[in-house]
Formats: sequence, C-alpha cells, structure tokens
Amino acid sequence: MLQGYSIISGESRRGSGGTFTGIDPATGAHLAPEYHCASLDDLNLAADLAEEAFAMYGKLSGHEKACFLRRIATGIESIAAELVERAHRETALPEARLKGELARTVSQLRLFAAVVEEGSWVNARIDPAEPERKPLPRADIRSVLRPLGPVAVFGSSNFPLAFSVAGGDTASAFAAGNPVIMKAHPAHPGTSELVGRVISESVRESGFPAGTFALLFGSGTEIGTALVAHPVIKAVGFTGSLSAGTALMRVAASRPEPIPCFMEMSSANPLIVLPEALRTRGPQIAQGLFNSFTLGVGQFCTKPGLVYLPRNADAEAFITALKSHVEQSSASPMLTDTICRNHHTGIAGRRAHERVGLLAEGAARETGDGAYATPALFEVSGAGLLAEPELATEIFGPSTLIIRYTDKPELLRLAQALEGQLTATLHGSNGDITAHGDLIAILERKAGRLIVNGFPTGVEVCHAMVHGGPYPATGESRMTSVGTQAIYRFVRPVCFQDFPQAVLPDELKDENPLRIWRLINGQFTRDAVRAEAPVTTATA
Repeated sequence: MLQGYSIISGESRRGSGGTFTGIDPATGAHLAPEYHCASLDDLNLAADLAEEAFAMYGKLSGHEKACFLRRIATGIESIAAELVERAHRETALPEARLKGELARTVSQLRLFAAVVEEGSWVNARIDPAEPERKPLPRADIRSVLRPLGPVAVFGSSNFPLAFSVAGGDTASAFAAGNPVIMKAHPAHPGTSELVGRVISESVRESGFPAGTFALLFGSGTEIGTALVAHPVIKAVGFTGSLSAGTALMRVAASRPEPIPCFMEMSSANPLIVLPEALRTRGPQIAQGLFNSFTLGVGQFCTKPGLVYLPRNADAEAFITALKSHVEQSSASPMLTDTICRNHHTGIAGRRAHERVGLLAEGAARETGDGAYATPALFEVSGAGLLAEPELATEIFGPSTLIIRYTDKPELLRLAQALEGQLTATLHGSNGDITAHGDLIAILERKAGRLIVNGFPTGVEVCHAMVHGGPYPATGESRMTSVGTQAIYRFVRPVCFQDFPQAVLPDELKDENPLRIWRLINGQFTRDAVRAEAPVTTATA
C-alpha cells in the first residue's frame, strides 16, 4: 500500500511540512493517501547521506552501474499494472499511452546500462610523455570524465514515468556515477512513490550506500528551492515551466558555489509549410498537424504551437481542412487544475487580442468537475507577429497559432525573430528544401532538433537524439535531456599528469584493461599505449 512518505536512507520518513493529495484530473476527486511534505531536516539528512554515498558510488565500475540500472528496469516492469493504474488516476492519461511511456522508461534505463558497461563514453584521452621532445619535454597527460557529485532531479508533470522518478535525468545521473535526490512532482505522488520504492530496493539489493537515492515530497516551492541551494548538490535536472525553471536557475547561480542547471522549460516548436508541400500534401499535413498539437491534450513539450503558411489559395484549403478536424474534437482532461487554468488564461488572451483571429474550436464540456480543455485554432498575420512577438509565447495545451507569411523574405524575418526552441519542422518537397537553405541556416541557430516532413511530438531515445535548444527552451543549449548524450550533463573532465600506473583510473592505464576506445596521441584506438610515443615539436 502507498504510505505517503518521503524515502530517505531506504526508509519511509514522515515529513513535517504539511500534507497534500494526488487529484484525479478527470473528476477532481482527491486520491488517498495524504502525502507528507519533507522538512528541511529531511533534506539535510538526505543530502548528508548522498555525499557519503558518492565516495563509493562515484567509483563504481561501468558493469556495477549497469547491473543497478537493469535492476531498476526489471523492478518497474514487475509492478507495471499497478503503476499504470495509479498513473492513469493521477494524470488522466490513457492507459495505452502510459504503457508506452513505461516501456520507454525501462528502455532508456537499459540503454544507459549498455553505454556505461561498454565504457567508451568516458572520453579517455592519453598523450604519453615525450621526455626527448625539443625544445621542451612533454609530461604524461591523461584525462577522463568523472561524476560531479549528488544531483537534484525534479519530476515533470507531463511524463509521470519517463521524465520523473526513474526518468532520463535520474538514469543519466546514475549512469554517470552520481547519487540522486529526487523532488517528486505533486501531481502524481502515488506514481512517484511506487517507482521510488523500486529504486530504493534496487540500491539495497545492489549493496550500495542507502544515500545513493532519496525521494522527497513537497507541494510548494520551499523544499525544491532549498534542494537546489544545498551545498552538497552539484547539478540540477529539471523539466517544467519557464517561470519555475528560471527561478531555480537564479537560486543555483546565487549560491556561494554556483552549479549547472539543466532545465527544459518552454518551446512553441515552429512548423513551417513550404509552397510545394502545401500544394501536393496539404490535407495530409493538416491531419498530421491536428494529431500532433492535440496529442496528450497538447501537453507535450514538443507540441507544434506555431504554424507558418504562405498566403495563397492552397493555404486556404489547408486551413479549411484543419478547421474541420478542430470543430469535430471535444474537451479532454489536462494533467492538473493549475495547468488547465493557465491554458484557459492563455487562450482568453489570444481571443481578446486585436491582431489574432479565432478560426475554430472543439465542442466545450457543458458540465462536470475536472480540468478539461478544448482544442482551439487561431490565426495572425506575419506582420502582426513581427509587431508583437510575444504572441509566439508557448501556450501549454491543445491549441496552435497559424501565421500567414506573404513571401520568403517575410518568412526569413519571422524565423529570425524566433526565440530558442526544442524543435523546428519543415514540410517541403526536395525542391522546397533546397531552395530554403537560408531558412535552415537560421533555424539551426534557433532549435536543438530540425525535422523534415514529420511532426515533432514523439522523441526517440537513442544515441543521436538532441532534446534541447537555446534559451528559453532550455537553460543550457549545449546539452540534451534525452538520448545517451544526456550523461555528459553530470560529469566533468579530470586530468592526471605524470601519475603512476597503479593509481590511474582503469580507463587511463597503459594496458587498457577495459578494452574501451581511447584517444591516444589524437588517434582513436582500443590498443594499449605503446612503450615509445612519437616525438613531436612543442607548440604554444
């Protein structure tokens, strides 16, 4: 049974900071049990234990960490039915969607397990000593990536599994060698507790220090703010709103020791339809667009919220088809009452704006409790958006804004005016795409992932994926929160100069006992370091 307590040192701990419950968004019903908010004493205990755990966990082999990650994945699968049922009640997300998300969650845990077990991700670099080099000898210089220390992770509202307690931030932090203190999202506390118990039990079964993982509950901002400010924490992983993310970034930056914050926050995800694609595939693009911006009641961080269309007859037919899809839709429950209220506020602002026109909306829900929202379609001219760029601000929910551009120069100006985005999508023929190289060059600076003839919702977990982008999409455009490159957020390079072989990390020893790929004198190889390295000329 769910207990409603935080998990610290592998044990349930009743906090003293007030209580709250999960809420069924479809009915407004409160869900038992009451959850007890963690206190600052709870946080301090979790932090002290995490710091102690790092001394061991940070030195584990890739094989040991891989076994731990796989144990978590297996544990989650063992409670799949219970987990999906609780997540459905707390989020109103369809069970089929949640089953898919659960599969993604365990898949990414196993993917990171494979990466750390193989081992080459550590970017081992070796420049052997050259004592005879002229005019100056070179020392033996070797470097490798090392974990940062305890990481704070915040669960997201819209992905109760894949971006929450055992989600990508936790998986990549564990893979890198860092203990994790998780701040559960208050929208799905039962789901968080179930997964938190699996991780805690996996820590125990692996023989790791109990401080390797902690789960803290809280309904407000106090415990999350204090977590980021705590001196033991060395990095933050967050997925959520721009206002919450920037507030935490300010806390992290104002610490005596500032720390990196990897925040995924806000993105309107522009989708641009070019003339030839509009002429030949207009109805199909309209259907795909509707499916994409209403998927999950528009609560995907990659939802296409801005749609750019040329001002021509083909666009009129496209809009007619899209309006038909919207008008035949109906209201659905959003994740939380707060998210729903914010959506309605954003929609009301667009309705009232003199430059924006309402083209269509779905059938409203007449009565009943719950946090329901209806799909809506708006339109603005390109000139209107250039005059008031704040109209491009993300509205989280099932709506999108069509922007009518008059010609290519105006489209380029509109692209140049975009803020940082997670994605940017182009629909076009080969000729369209070739003729818009200048547009692609602009979008490359605006977004983390560029898509051709597809839709941005649906983020593949793989080695090459980038789920990031310039601010305000994220707080750090050089990183990704999805895919195996996410591990690099939670490590730093450490250089070892003239160290004896016996005390070097295994990744840097001459014989390469782990058989990983290493960069030796600028060449990638799995070979051992040769006894005599080539003599080079010293440079500045």
